[in-house]
Amino acid sequence: MKNNALLESLSDFFVSYLPETKGLSENTIISYQYTFQLLFEFIHEKMGLSPDKVTFKTLMNDTIPEFLTWLETKRGCGVATRNQRRAAIVSFAKYAAKKNLGETLPFYTEISKVPKKKTSRTADIKYFTKEEIFILLSLPNSKTRLGKRDSVLLSLLYATGARAQELCDLKVNDISFGSETNIKLSGQKSKSPRWVTIPDNCASILRGYLDYRKLDAKNAADRLKLVFYSQTHEKMSISCVEEIVKKYVAMAKEQHPDLYKRESYSPHSFRHSIAVHMLECGESLVVIKAFLGHASITSTVHYADVTPELANKYLRERGKPIESAQMSRQSNPIGSLPFLKRFKVTKN
Repeated sequence: MKNNALLESLSDFFVSYLPETKGLSENTIISYQYTFQLLFEFIHEKMGLSPDKVTFKTLMNDTIPEFLTWLETKRGCGVATRNQRRAAIVSFAKYAAKKNLGETLPFYTEISKVPKKKTSRTADIKYFTKEEIFILLSLPNSKTRLGKRDSVLLSLLYATGARAQELCDLKVNDISFGSETNIKLSGQKSKSPRWVTIPDNCASILRGYLDYRKLDAKNAADRLKLVFYSQTHEKMSISCVEEIVKKYVAMAKEQHPDLYKRESYSPHSFRHSIAVHMLECGESLVVIKAFLGHASITSTVHYADVTPELANKYLRERGKPIESAQMSRQSNPIGSLPFLKRFKVTKN
């Protein structure tokens, strides 16, 4: 049987090219892998093809534009996320064209013509009001096993401003209980981990959750265990976090139709929310920059444009020097791809 050139190229792309030749961080590679996980899910849903049947020809004839539209309409992704997924596919197309020009050139030529979608910087800031956060955090049924997990997960998403992947990677050893409870979050490999302090009420439910799971922070073996899990895997995936957020947002919308005006929200909405709420409470942008682990203040500034009040606050403080701040579905076929199986869609 003839080898599948697409899957061979994808495997080399993830196993060798991105980590070794390009030297990209683990989180960036995970993001790229998740793009293709979603792409294969879309193709399976639309055409009924398993990954081993997908070829470069399958990806042509408007498949990629339709996939990007599917991300926005079916999965509720924002424009920024759509553009990130497009960029990952373009990067792969460039690599594949260099490796096997004859078979991949038509695909590369077509994908290169798919434009980025324009958006204003603030259009994609989907955040919750304080009232909406309060409602969401009260929804999980803490009397059930999954409800306990979900309650802690949603609370930490907000209290720490963590990215979804950072919570998926969180281990017992990354939690330091004491007069204050601090959480170590590891972002990109090239950056140092950051420690954030969480409120006492959040620390209390976190401690209760670890006790419920019989995880002892003083036990050497337990310290290496992951805090969050899915129903089918020891390590939670980003898609699992997304499904959990989607579940409770849907419940909140049904119970409070006058709130939650955005069509969709994501785990990142909790990160956006804590940033906006910190600004509203008087924290400076430079402190929020350190809290969120942004590499540059320019990544933090756009929160100041969310409301006129925050914009005016930023204008008043922008002259301050930065240096002063201290601080799976049963039918899902993705498992057949060894270079993606760590990140396959799982049930929450």
